[in-house]
Amino acid sequence: MPSEPSEWPLEGPTLAESWNAAWSALGKPAPLELRRELELAWTEPHRHYHDTRHLGECLALCSRWTVQAERPAEVALAVWFHDAVHDPKLNANELNSAAWAARSLVAAGIGSEVAQRVYDLVLATRHDTPARGRDAALVVDIDLAILGSPSERFEAYDRDVRKEYAWVSGFRYRSQRKHVLQGFLSRARIYETACAVELLEEQARLNLQGAIERLEQ
Repeated sequence: MPSEPSEWPLEGPTLAESWNAAWSALGKPAPLELRRELELAWTEPHRHYHDTRHLGECLALCSRWTVQAERPAEVALAVWFHDAVHDPKLNANELNSAAWAARSLVAAGIGSEVAQRVYDLVLATRHDTPARGRDAALVVDIDLAILGSPSERFEAYDRDVRKEYAWVSGFRYRSQRKHVLQGFLSRARIYETACAVELLEEQARLNLQGAIERLEQ
């Protein structure tokens, strides 16, 4: 049995530090009100997993793996926005989050090409098609890093996801959740970047198999 990821729990820059650094790299002042709007969104009461803890863990990995990115500031902003809109009863969360990102960046004076790339990075977290490009692969791996977290953290995540879908009946939830988890486990590789494969791949497979077995009980 492999040792659990030694770099977890993740520690990284504060939310404000990460936000300010990304905008500074793009040559623009960091919009304080926009950050506050995003932080408020990430603290909505119906969020149990997709909350500021998830955001902080993702930003910590983003900071640690920054050398893997072609455009680190764009990756960081995509992470900030990737679950900014989160309603478990809707299917357009990533699309709405991406639109919020692009709209906000343009309003802050960022060029349309950059806004489009951030939009595309956020959409990549739908996880329905292979990521296109190094930055998209990195954003996707950062979002999925929880799958390869230590077993205790993974099981807390699994319970928190169930809380977000408390309105779904037990039988339906177990069936759909098993389908999602099996989809990741059936991949030749869960992660696309070398850093994520090395740190998380083996633990992720153990975690997913355990979760599927619990759903079958």
